Amino acid sequence: MPLLSSLQNPLVKHIVRLRQRRYRDESNAFLIEGYRELLRASRGAVSMEKFFYCPSLFLGENNQALIEQCSKGGKTALYEVTEPVFRKISYRDRPDGLIAIAKKRDAQLQDIAPQASFFVVAQSIEKPGNLGSILRSCDGAGVDALLLCDPVTDIYNPNVIRSSIGTLFHVPVIATTTKEALAFLSEREAKIVATSPSARQAYTKVDLRGKVALVVGCEQLGLTREWMAHANTQVFIPMQGVADSLNVAAATTLMLYEVLRQRCLS
Repeated sequence: MPLLSSLQNPLVKHIVRLRQRRYRDESNAFLIEGYRELLRASRGAVSMEKFFYCPSLFLGENNQALIEQCSKGGKTALYEVTEPVFRKISYRDRPDGLIAIAKKRDAQLQDIAPQASFFVVAQSIEKPGNLGSILRSCDGAGVDALLLCDPVTDIYNPNVIRSSIGTLFHVPVIATTTKEALAFLSEREAKIVATSPSARQAYTKVDLRGKVALVVGCEQLGLTREWMAHANTQVFIPMQGVADSLNVAAATTLMLYEVLRQRCLS
């Protein structure tokens, strides 16, 4: 298999450029870096075009098995790279010697299973770390689909993938518009629950069983008037300090696990 040793190799430059959203969109590809992320991508049937590894940077003992799993079937080209090259293509401070180029896949609302009953709607989330954390909580709470309305952050941003620790590849994620999401939730007869500091009901006092969609807004401005107007219920999270709200990822996690708690008790 080829050994990449030149920092000027066109393939190395291609990988570095994939950190940019515009280039990811143009090439319909993105990067996956890290053992856990790649393991979950392989289990999530992600199509990997090229896989790069640097043995001198391996942190674990199962790397070879992962490489074989990701390249199974012969459709993924393998490249061993030198440490200087890997540090060039990596976007992490402490790389573990594993990175791949994968094909983007865009799910649609009609791809969501008919029996799905637990949705999260995230409107215009700006920070990749928050979006990744929301994905991780969605995975933990058993969310059926995450609807990204009017997205600001690219779901394939390397920091989204990293902060989600690869759960992106197991939670159905659909980028859509507010209008389309509202029509979908109406068709599925899902109760829309919006969080707002000005709401009158605490989130623990609302029935969150059955079909439900938790709606959260961007970090600075919160939800738009359109979502608030269409919400069946508005809830607040009690706050005892000087701040009137939590970080959007933290607030979403609380809401998700309240849904899970109620379902486990019913």
